[in-house]
Amino acid sequence: MSDQPILVTGATGKSGSRVVKQLRAKGLPVRAAARHGEHVFDWTDSGTWDAALEGAQSAYIVQLDGTVLVRQFVERAVKHGLRRVVLASGRGIDNPDYAEDSSGILDGLLDSEASVRESGLEWSITRPGWFAQNFSEGFFADSIRAGELRLPAGDGAASFVDAEDIAAVVVAALTEDKHNGQIYELSGPKAVTLAEAVATISEHAGREIRYVPLSVEDFVAEMVEAGLSAEDAKAYADMVEPIRNGTDAYLSDGVQRALGRPARTFEEFARSTAEAGGWSV
Repeated sequence: MSDQPILVTGATGKSGSRVVKQLRAKGLPVRAAARHGEHVFDWTDSGTWDAALEGAQSAYIVQLDGTVLVRQFVERAVKHGLRRVVLASGRGIDNPDYAEDSSGILDGLLDSEASVRESGLEWSITRPGWFAQNFSEGFFADSIRAGELRLPAGDGAASFVDAEDIAAVVVAALTEDKHNGQIYELSGPKAVTLAEAVATISEHAGREIRYVPLSVEDFVAEMVEAGLSAEDAKAYADMVEPIRNGTDAYLSDGVQRALGRPARTFEEFARSTAEAGGWSV
């Protein structure tokens, strides 16, 4: 076993924190890097990059949304002698009909993928869809705990993927040679509507939680009234568009291909999260 650390950027995020935990469970040396992590790393401060990369054998790269900084970072990684990178990308970036990209996130991911493939390093790319954990740790969590989720998603569906599965794929790609050059699209095993997802959470949380579909216009107006800028509110609505239009409802086999097992269901996610007190109020 190499004593060179595995660099994990975004180490306090939904996928990064789980990658750190799973790597350490295997007894592997980890450099957990984030703006407020064990090792300070800031995408907007390139002066923090060298210390993060120094002596590392491989890296999990979680980029800053809407930026094109990964190319510079990968060039720096090559100079530091890094051997392998696993990039967190996103589902639908190669589909122009997937969603409107008012914030430039998809363009940034496309450039990041190209920079990794062209780097000469061993590489793998993960393209997860909507995280199931957005209901417990992310965008929807506060609304779920408050008992009402209001979104411009209609009766659209998504194949929500569990961040535990995402992390397991990343760990496999970081530690096993057979994943070199692979792109893994990651989804859950079944598409569920937001109404179904909220009903499942409500059942396991043991209390009433409602989903209220809104028009895009009403949603943006509510977000602006709550203090969000009109630009950010529109970007949020754009982000939900793949659910509303059903373009994130298709199923991908990335978890099965990478791990040799099925992806966790939304039901399993909801049950385990409720048992851990994830929606306690």
